[in-house]
Amino acid sequence: MNDHANLPDQRKSYERDTLEETAAATDPLRQFETWMDEAFAAKVPEPNAMTLATVGADGRPSTRIVLIKGFDARGIVWFTNYDSRKGRELATHPYAALQFHWVELERVVRIEGRVERVDAAESDAYFASRPLDSRIGAWASPQSQVIESRGVLVANAARVAAKFLLNPPRPPHWGGFRLQPDSWEFWQGRKSRLHDRLRYRLEMGVWTRERLAP
Repeated sequence: MNDHANLPDQRKSYERDTLEETAAATDPLRQFETWMDEAFAAKVPEPNAMTLATVGADGRPSTRIVLIKGFDARGIVWFTNYDSRKGRELATHPYAALQFHWVELERVVRIEGRVERVDAAESDAYFASRPLDSRIGAWASPQSQVIESRGVLVANAARVAAKFLLNPPRPPHWGGFRLQPDSWEFWQGRKSRLHDRLRYRLEMGVWTRERLAP
């Protein structure tokens, strides 16, 4: 019998940790930094991977996995092709949601807010730090567009490599986005599905922390 036939019976009891108000930070950025540090220390697979949800002009949501490349009081940063589906959707509807799921730690972080492009200097600096193959790939891939075959990508990459050699500049269609959070939620799995959920809402420049029912 296939494992998926037993999907209704798949259950896990979450008992690894707790999230109490007395131990949680009053500032969500500090709480996020603590949990991110613990995810790296625990060596969970790709602790920097996050789901990005956007909404198109037609009102349909879409998700994909991207990698966080920085965070501070200004927000959460990642880089991508501005002409991709997510780039086009953010140009139309500049709000998004992010989610980190650290399975081994039985933790989820959800973040919502307005999105803007980072400035050109920041995008240039990060692009210059990328491996050569990744810089070539940013030019070679018409992200989210239909292509005939993988051969298109290979041919594009060869042309870019021949043109720019070891120093391809940042493409004008590629750069960073920054989500400015106005809502954070920290979820810690607990026994009997009585999970801990702490939400932080930004009101008049001040963070309000509250517990949500699981």
